[in-house]
Amino acid sequence: MTNGFTKRKVGTLTLGEKLRKLRSDKRIALNEVSRVTKIRVEYLQHLEEGRYDELPADVYVRGFLKSYGDFLGVDERSLVKLFEKEKGIKKNLEKSKNPDQKKSKIKPLNISTFVFTPKKIVLFFVGILVLGVFFYLYREAGSLTDTPRLIILNPGSNSQVDSKTVLLEGKTDKDARVFINDQLVLVDDDGKFREDISVQSGINVIHVRAVNKFQKEAAENITVQSKYVDESADSQKEEGIANDSSGQDVLQADDMAVQIELRVDPGPVWISAEADGNLIFSGTVLAGAVQKFSAHDKITISSGQANATYIKLNGEEKGTLGKEIGAIKGVVFAKGDKKQ
Repeated sequence: MTNGFTKRKVGTLTLGEKLRKLRSDKRIALNEVSRVTKIRVEYLQHLEEGRYDELPADVYVRGFLKSYGDFLGVDERSLVKLFEKEKGIKKNLEKSKNPDQKKSKIKPLNISTFVFTPKKIVLFFVGILVLGVFFYLYREAGSLTDTPRLIILNPGSNSQVDSKTVLLEGKTDKDARVFINDQLVLVDDDGKFREDISVQSGINVIHVRAVNKFQKEAAENITVQSKYVDESADSQKEEGIANDSSGQDVLQADDMAVQIELRVDPGPVWISAEADGNLIFSGTVLAGAVQKFSAHDKITISSGQANATYIKLNGEEKGTLGKEIGAIKGVVFAKGDKKQ
């Protein structure tokens, strides 16, 4: 005691001391804190011992302090503020101890002795041009020996269909030509092609070829079995036969029905057919393929090439749909009538 006053030592706890004191007062071990807060034990030790340089980035430390504060039941904002204050003080002390540290980190400026000149620029672009020419020649040389790509997406070989047409889809090189049964078909800019191919009942073999500009070709045969049965024709035949009182069969409707056998030469040719006002076929018919249509009252035929479409009406040859080179629409064949 001096002059009637008692001297007391005033001290302020650091962040680490405060955390350690709060934990000790609650008699909790670091392992228990780590288990609950999911903070590694070594990080908790660094916080309590003030070894901030051994901790991860500040954003993680702030998360540690929030979890630790929640666990101890104290305001985490005061812990974060104390951490930032102490770290700032420590950083300022380090700068005052090493005033030349920042200067030592400055690297000398290296000035390259390489200078772009017009001559070097010209040589650079000439080199790029020469490399481009060599690459083009290399690619073209490979094309001379490579066969074009030919991938049939649909149908699969040895597949079966229940219709009289099958959709053939595939891919090839974008500059290649595709032939289906020796008839040229359209290939889009991506090398894709698709065509409706008419098939006959039974086994059909579709021959597909892809030919590039160097006349190299790839070929594939697709076998398709069609189980199509013309139910309308069968029903008409059944309706056309009746039994009279004497037990003899007589024809009642066959002479009134319309039956057409359509053939394309040369092909392929787009064909559309309607039976009694209902669309029954629309697709591409290849050269030599035959399509048969039946109706009670009338059949309407449209063709992409009138002079290449041959018609047989009720078994009688009628020739082509027209003499014109081009499309023709709406040619009607009615029962009891000739070609209109």
